[in-house]
Amino acid sequence: MRAFWLAFLIALACFVPSTLSAREARFGDGNIAVELRADGEPVAGETWMLALRFTPSSAEWHGYWSNPGDAGQGMSLELDLPQGWQAGEPLYPVPQVLTISGLMNHIYEGDYAVLVPVEVPQGADVAAAPPVTGFVSYLACTDRICVPQDAVLRARTGGDFRQWQAAVAPLLDRDAVYEVSGDRLRVGVPLPAELDVGDLHLFMKTADFGSGLAPDYAAVQTFIREGDLLVVELPLKRRPGFDVAPLPERIEGILSFGEGQALRFGAVQGDVPLEGVKPISGGGADTPALWVLLLAALGGGLLLNIMPCVFPILSLKALALAKAGGDEMSARRDALAYTAGVITACAGLGAAILALRSAGEQVGWAFQLQEPRVVGALFLLAVAITANFLGLFQVPGMAIAGGRASMRGSFGTGLLAAFVATPCTGPFMALALGAALVLRPVEGFAIFTALGAGLALPFLLLGFIPAWRRKLPRPGPWMERFRRWMALPMALTVLALAWLLWRIADDLWLILLAVLTVILLALLASLGQRQGRGLGGGKLFFACIVALAIFAISLFPQPQPRASTEDSLLAPRPFSEAALAEARTSGKPVFVWFTADWCVTCKVNESVAIEREQTRRAFEEAGVITLRGDWTRRDEEIAGFLAQQGAAGVPLYLWYSPGAEAEQLPQVLTPDLLADRAREETDSPLPAR
Repeated sequence: MRAFWLAFLIALACFVPSTLSAREARFGDGNIAVELRADGEPVAGETWMLALRFTPSSAEWHGYWSNPGDAGQGMSLELDLPQGWQAGEPLYPVPQVLTISGLMNHIYEGDYAVLVPVEVPQGADVAAAPPVTGFVSYLACTDRICVPQDAVLRARTGGDFRQWQAAVAPLLDRDAVYEVSGDRLRVGVPLPAELDVGDLHLFMKTADFGSGLAPDYAAVQTFIREGDLLVVELPLKRRPGFDVAPLPERIEGILSFGEGQALRFGAVQGDVPLEGVKPISGGGADTPALWVLLLAALGGGLLLNIMPCVFPILSLKALALAKAGGDEMSARRDALAYTAGVITACAGLGAAILALRSAGEQVGWAFQLQEPRVVGALFLLAVAITANFLGLFQVPGMAIAGGRASMRGSFGTGLLAAFVATPCTGPFMALALGAALVLRPVEGFAIFTALGAGLALPFLLLGFIPAWRRKLPRPGPWMERFRRWMALPMALTVLALAWLLWRIADDLWLILLAVLTVILLALLASLGQRQGRGLGGGKLFFACIVALAIFAISLFPQPQPRASTEDSLLAPRPFSEAALAEARTSGKPVFVWFTADWCVTCKVNESVAIEREQTRRAFEEAGVITLRGDWTRRDEEIAGFLAQQGAAGVPLYLWYSPGAEAEQLPQVLTPDLLADRAREETDSPLPAR
């Protein structure tokens, strides 16, 4: 019965004359007063300008632009005009930004005016025209509360229309171009190269890009310039539950240069060039000089040699070093081949990442370990190396351990060393690799190459410095025993990869891989028997085994994701940008960590600092909200968020104090770091909001 009466009242309201509703303001305009002003008297055949002048009662109140941003509400206006008179789209002054708890709003502080052009038709009897009236509703807010406002309007002449029109950004005389690449919006605005731009910010008037895509207003905006083109790139966020819809034919916005200077623009769909131009603001614009980034990449690669994720391949390095012995030429040749392998792998991975990102894919460092087939191939390779160390067979023409130094063996060892090292991002690497993803492709490629050079540097120095090399044990029969002992860490690598496969692949996939592993070992044992009897054709037989393994694993079906069963003492919620925004509005500290099962550094940090009873108690006392982003499998939202934070991969640890922006914590956590950080929040008073 209640629903019936509600429907009846709504239907009845539809028949009430608009002039009646326009005279019944329910909330009033006590917080932000409004009046309707007219620029003189109307003239037939010309544009007559009206203005809504808003005046806050105190400095704490603010109003909103037509697109209020993450929160708020734009103005709703109804004008009662003579028949044939047509009101145009309201013209707003350049808005300001207000960010509260990670939510960005587009606001006006102080007095402001919204202009409304009215087209007066030719031949209109303006002398007999009735007074223009209307009704407006809007929102008045402080940093704490929001109050609806409305008012009955009646136009009166007067007002500083020259100043109000000067506050409206002029319209660009030609269309801009926009495209959506993945979850990022790119807008190419034609601007003269000699135009001096200041503090840039893009205000998007268009709020819906179809299929649930909307601008991420609080995200970092990147501004890139080349010649007479200014490219703006900003992330889009997905709102779940929306159907697939085409992109709008035209979008609109305001490009602000700071201090009230701006341009309005409209943009149509098209290709927006981005690669090969350097950011001037946002994104990678604040990164250090290229030589600093190259040094950071070199240092990061050097430190990878002692990072936990690289430990499984230390055995390969030890064997390669021992092979060099006292032969100067062999040592240098070995070192150069190993270095070439490491640099080739790092540069190749870097080139692949840059190419995929330029195509709109959200990928980062170690992205290949998110693919089960790649991990499966690495697992088979580790099994084969373990079998080689145990003496089951010899790699034809590649003496990985013992015997004469082999350039192919050293090159292959370098390839493997770099490939297995990719799950890690250590100190210095985050800065360098994060910048590599937004710089020019040539500069990004140079950073990835420098990373490889740093990883290979210790072995390269040992190859070329005889005094260091003389401290190594002399070659001898012990090397064969040492090689067999080194099968142990490689076997541990096999177990680690098997555990990772169990996490990212389903049971059928694991059964197929187990069968393929047995076949591979049988074929390698057969190769070893042929080598023991001195039979030829070993290289061809080995090549066929490798080709068979690659072909077989490429035919494996795509596994179904396994449901996560991993528990945590901190009871985190799964990461999403919506969950993060909700957590930050709670007024409590927020800790977000990004991890992956293939990231050994992540797992070490979790055991050392995160999954500790001491950390749990400190978090409970401080009321810390925890979120965890699992990047074991590809996740576009996590990849996009990592890119926004300037991180090329995991681990990434973010701490949000109430009302503050993100603070990046070190990538190597000490046992007490998180507990101490939580205690600081407990001891500190909450900031005024």
